[in-house]
Amino acid sequence: MRTTSRHRLAARVIAVFGAVSLVAACSGDGGTGDDGGAGGYPDRNITIVVPFSAGGPTDTVTRMISEPMAKALGGKIVVQNVEGAGGTVGAGEVARATPDGYTVLMHHIGMSTAPALYKNLGYQPLEDFATVGLVTEVPMTIVARKDLEPATFQDLVTYVKANATKVTLANAGIGAASHLCGLLFQAAAGVKLQEVPYEGTGPALTDLVGGQVDFMCDQTTNTTGQISAGEVKAYAVTTPERVKSLPDLPTTAEAGMPQLQVSVWHGLYVPAGTPPEVVQKLSDALKVALADQAVIDAMAKLGTAPVPAGDATPQAHRAHLEEQLGTWAKIISDAGVKAS
Repeated sequence: MRTTSRHRLAARVIAVFGAVSLVAACSGDGGTGDDGGAGGYPDRNITIVVPFSAGGPTDTVTRMISEPMAKALGGKIVVQNVEGAGGTVGAGEVARATPDGYTVLMHHIGMSTAPALYKNLGYQPLEDFATVGLVTEVPMTIVARKDLEPATFQDLVTYVKANATKVTLANAGIGAASHLCGLLFQAAAGVKLQEVPYEGTGPALTDLVGGQVDFMCDQTTNTTGQISAGEVKAYAVTTPERVKSLPDLPTTAEAGMPQLQVSVWHGLYVPAGTPPEVVQKLSDALKVALADQAVIDAMAKLGTAPVPAGDATPQAHRAHLEEQLGTWAKIISDAGVKAS
């Protein structure tokens, strides 16, 4: 599976940008140039569907890029949260939407895991969507309630093995990034734990901070603030290199578990059949957003960065999706996990 330390994304956009409107509006002629056959697109609001709860990592990523994308397109972008079933409800709505470029999906690694998890998914990633471009790859962190006994990651592994029937592992629901990372942790540690699924990352992390659950694996976009504030105990980061915003946090490889390496990549999609000229216009606007200095600065404060421009293309995105579909199909099959 692809894990790159160069792609590290943002945590709490609200803390960096202030209050962010649901509507990213723009005026003027800040488009991407010639229409290239896209006609007057866009001539009305574009909706980016986030298939997870507001305030979660994917929502944070989306709101970070929506304003500069809107400015590049010369229109407006509205962010809409359609959560449920590990992101499959919102993704399904976009798959069935009119392929005109006005309904866009922001999804994460879950796009590549859903076919293996869900028997009756209702859509196929490669057949029912056109890829627009990758946005970012976000490191994961292993975090626990601040009073959990183990002091180091190695101690944590020993502790959960000895207390497997009592330790609770939180996640944001089947198919969520936290769930997938948790599966890898259990496989690497050779242990089966009590998993506690939540309706979203936010509620799971809230209960972790409150001490209702023991530990979880979650994206830096959601944990950096709590780690820095001492609200949770951090054990490791799941990338080959340390995260600049958390320099004292060892990698899982440094901590003795090199097989636990995963980052959460995000990408933009439109329904299959969307005119190629429109897809290209969206991709060009994405590149503009990822090169925006405000976005770069916000990400840098969290030790992360946008993907290189070469990855923010339909072709690179599709190739990565194909590779990840194969990778996760085996991991999920080996774990024997299925969603209803």
